[in-house]
Amino acid sequence: MMAKTYINKNGYRCFSNSGKQVSRWVAEKKIGRPLKKKEVVHHGYKGKKCNNPDNLWVFKNQSEHMRKAHSKKSNWF
Repeated sequence: MMAKTYINKNGYRCFSNSGKQVSRWVAEKKIGRPLKKKEVVHHGYKGKKCNNPDNLWVFKNQSEHMRKAHSKKSNWF
């Protein structure tokens, strides 16, 4: 049976039993370890409702996330 989820106020899907974002859970499975507290999961071209591993990238912190994923000069993915 699938875990129950909801969409939080920021538009991210979360597990009902823990409040954990589904994207963080999927990213942990993708990289094979728990995420560190400061690590940021970025949703790529398919948007934040798509939690497919191919749409998720992990950055070491918010600063790296903004520099690489949200820079107008960036073409990293």
